[in-house]
Amino acid sequence: MVNIEHLLPRVERPARYVGGELNAIVKDWDKVKIKIAFAFPDAYEVGMSHLGLHILYRIVNERPDALMERVFAPWPDMEGLMRQEGIPLFSLESRRPLHDFDVVAFTLQYELSYANVVNMLDLAGLPLSAGERNGRVPLIIAGGPCALNPEPLADFIDVFFIGEGEEVIHEFIDCFIAAREQGLGRRDLLLKLAAIPGAYVPALYRVTYRDDGSISSITPVDGAVPPRVQRRLVQDLDTVPFPTRPVVPYLSPVHDRAVLEVFRGCTRGCRFCQAGMIYRPVRERDPKTLLSLAEDLLRHTGYDEISLASLSTVDYSRLRELIGALDARYRQDRVSISLPSLRVDAFAVDIARTIQEVRKSTLTFAPEAGTQRLRNVINKQATEEDLLQAVEAAFKAGWLRVKLYFMIGLPTETDEDVEEIATLARKVLEVGKRCGVPRGRLSVAVSVASFVPKAHTPFQWEPQAPMEVLTARQALLKRRLRGPGLVYHWHDTRMSFLEAVFARGDRRLGAVLRQAQARGCRFDGWQEQFRYEAWLDAFSAAGVRPETYAYRRFDYGEILPWEHIDSGVSKAFLAMEHTRALRGEITVDCRGGVCTGCGVCPALEVEPRVGVGSGGPV
Repeated sequence: MVNIEHLLPRVERPARYVGGELNAIVKDWDKVKIKIAFAFPDAYEVGMSHLGLHILYRIVNERPDALMERVFAPWPDMEGLMRQEGIPLFSLESRRPLHDFDVVAFTLQYELSYANVVNMLDLAGLPLSAGERNGRVPLIIAGGPCALNPEPLADFIDVFFIGEGEEVIHEFIDCFIAAREQGLGRRDLLLKLAAIPGAYVPALYRVTYRDDGSISSITPVDGAVPPRVQRRLVQDLDTVPFPTRPVVPYLSPVHDRAVLEVFRGCTRGCRFCQAGMIYRPVRERDPKTLLSLAEDLLRHTGYDEISLASLSTVDYSRLRELIGALDARYRQDRVSISLPSLRVDAFAVDIARTIQEVRKSTLTFAPEAGTQRLRNVINKQATEEDLLQAVEAAFKAGWLRVKLYFMIGLPTETDEDVEEIATLARKVLEVGKRCGVPRGRLSVAVSVASFVPKAHTPFQWEPQAPMEVLTARQALLKRRLRGPGLVYHWHDTRMSFLEAVFARGDRRLGAVLRQAQARGCRFDGWQEQFRYEAWLDAFSAAGVRPETYAYRRFDYGEILPWEHIDSGVSKAFLAMEHTRALRGEITVDCRGGVCTGCGVCPALEVEPRVGVGSGGPV
């Protein structure tokens, strides 16, 4: 066990490192066959808000032959002390060094956490390169949404798991234990794991490049290895475990409430949205299942708030039924219900009103673009009238604050589109005034992010807008969004640039990550820790031009870095959606009854709805 007690008084938030929280599980180390460390490459309070951690923590620890413990990226103050005293990175439950585990499992939620992945391996004293590991060195695996383009981390990860993990985690554990009992070496183990659907072993694929830097081929090095790795997903959410005894953190996490996942997936088809593509199709939990889960969650945690989580909770087909049942059961206990996201319509506001009768917090809407033309380009099927009706309903129902999310740098965007963001925000402000919201209490906050093209979306071929263009458009909005009642927030364009580089990157970025970690890059998603100049030095030292990843337009016919990863949505459908975007044409939501031909349902052996939507056949 690592001794850290003498360090705790010297760090900012010692509760990040002590463990022992309510519902934490400490198993007998000697009575299990496989020990897994779940590694979240960010701060404790961020990682403890991640539902996937709690899901896999429960699944693994319910097995008598396995254990899972947690480890988070230590904040720079703690890391400095650990390096000074030679203390390796350790788990919270048993405080064992990571090199004592059989497996270290990273979750990849955000491209700007990649330097933390490399740094955690280094702090654990583990070989950074997958090719340098042998013998009893822990197997390094990874999953999560960023694993849909695994290539920037291919040098460091032994096995990626593509897609949802509830079922494949059992297949992995069974395979690992069997291989160890058979005395198989590391290479043979990797070949066995590569046969599991959804498992991607980078070392078993060869990538070649053309003189212009584009990819020439991605091919398996062994005939038994599949040429493409298909995303795993759970077809019936009611049949898989859900954590009703999540670990309750000492520190307030980013989301400090009980989380109830009502459904998974989204078919609204926003063309910039990776989650809306890679989590298809929509799969709902039964209300009876959800009520039972809610009962257990509240009993085992003590929370007084339930968050109904999904990509778009208001799209849950039985939402009124569920909210009515939850309200009837928990109103007397003063348990509140919250929605993390709202559609831009009055129905969503009506739903919010029924669950926030007493405490009216800020309502958040995401129009995404300032003009209808650009909303059509991104397939955001919400009109200005929809938004104004929604905010009017909100102000009349007693809300004082509204937050609006937009993006700049979207494909085909002009300065006029950006100016209309400010115009729309002012219209929302005027609605609040007409509804009698007291001056000084009325607030319209405008939050603007920069568009980042993501793999497996219709915009994967699009370049990011140059940084100077994004900066100029931020300045335009800053000038236009001044005055009482208006609040303007924007995102660092340098961070967005780096995110785009790694979102569209390939294996050659591994050298950059090594250089960045050596130069002290950590917690790049945190403004106070972000070191852009160090990143530029890292690119230069590695001989890599980041602009070639962020600013290059990919051709339809070229091999993309993630070509061998099958998200379930066909490349032909994504290309068609990209073409329709450039023509300003919308594609209907297939939940309305017409198949758009994205390709997910045939892969699942699910019968798609008859007919062809406005997307046309693929």
